[in-house]
Amino acid sequence: MQKRILYVIGAFLFVGITGFIILNSGKHKTGSMHAYSELLERNGAAAQNAEWKLVKAKAGELIEKLKENPTDKKSLLTLTAVYVNEGRSTGQLAYYNEAALKCAEAVLKNDPENFEALTFKSMILLSQHRFEEGLAVAKQVQQKYPYNAFVYGLMVDAFVELGNYTAAVEAAGKMVSIRPDLRSYSRIAYLREIHGDIPGAVEAMKMAVDAGAPGDENTEWCRVQLGKLYEQSGKTKEAAMHYSIAAENRKDYPYALAGLARIATAEKDFDKALFYYEKAITLISDHTFKEGIADVYAMMGQKGKAEAVAKEILEQMKMSLTGDNGQNEDHEMAHAYMGVNDYENALRFAMKEYSRRPANIEMNETVAIVYYRMGEYVKALSFIEAALKTNCKNPELLCQAGLIYAKAGNKSNAKELITQALKNKPLLPGSLKKEIEEALASLK
Repeated sequence: MQKRILYVIGAFLFVGITGFIILNSGKHKTGSMHAYSELLERNGAAAQNAEWKLVKAKAGELIEKLKENPTDKKSLLTLTAVYVNEGRSTGQLAYYNEAALKCAEAVLKNDPENFEALTFKSMILLSQHRFEEGLAVAKQVQQKYPYNAFVYGLMVDAFVELGNYTAAVEAAGKMVSIRPDLRSYSRIAYLREIHGDIPGAVEAMKMAVDAGAPGDENTEWCRVQLGKLYEQSGKTKEAAMHYSIAAENRKDYPYALAGLARIATAEKDFDKALFYYEKAITLISDHTFKEGIADVYAMMGQKGKAEAVAKEILEQMKMSLTGDNGQNEDHEMAHAYMGVNDYENALRFAMKEYSRRPANIEMNETVAIVYYRMGEYVKALSFIEAALKTNCKNPELLCQAGLIYAKAGNKSNAKELITQALKNKPLLPGSLKKEIEEALASLK
């Protein structure tokens, strides 16, 4: 379940707002000087992308306008949109979130109630994992624009991350009633998923895909999420089909390639899995792709290579934390430390993030896993029970819960949860699958 909602934030908060900004913003004085930042060069295959040339040209044009007139509000807001999208496209979120927030703040300095700037600010704060702050700004906008669907989407994402699932459902219902589209359907799908309604989640995500334009990044992101839902249901053929379509509709879409890599891993076609993961990494910086590579190496029996990749992930995560850029990566750091079996540091980061949002089920799952790996099974139990409170049927969550119950001595609950998790033969990480097989043998 790790990082799932972050993709919702990254993909869907950008949809629709860019066009609105460009069409409706005029030039006003903001008093801001040098609010712009240069684009980072893309690497590998992403540097050859035709879209990249257009992005660079557009950013260059906007920056030149701001050099001539630093108070050009239209250019500031449009450049904010460029930064948000570039962060999403490259995975360089820390840099581009900071750049985008600087532009939005430049507008708000002299126009504190500017709708577009406030909406961007909320979106960026959420992407920085500053959920309370992002929610506060979204509520401020919602008070003035109570019939704007986009703002309710921001609130859904914030409420989910903070673990207020009742409020998230209410906000999503309001959002879809105002504007039933890709953004609202995708959020409905996610909420259904975490409440255990996988068929309903599939139905809503299909609606999201159908509502989008083929080849658009947001549409293909939804298609990949649909594939992941099929993975949970053990429908690997359907999942592979959607990943292939996404990779064709949007040439070599990295998240689709990662999906194909997971399918290949499950089929033990390790060379193909590594090919897809490595290709995806050349297109976007996403440590979950490297986690997949580590899992492949582990399944191949190449423990040294798996450990080396895990260490590389941790070192890259540490580098991303340098500087005061406002980006909170404590949850990701906890997982990175778990990857190298440093559970003391994993717990330290996990508890830092847990203290900010103790009601979030993913945070409870993460803390539970850390305690489980430390051999603190009784402590793990209370957290995993909190992670199950929404009746989520994610197979990985159920497997983790089953393992914890088994070690805590509740074999009947352990067997029930593991049996439920494996009912539809879902795709699972190789390391988890092996651990589950061993646990089942001990439960007989």
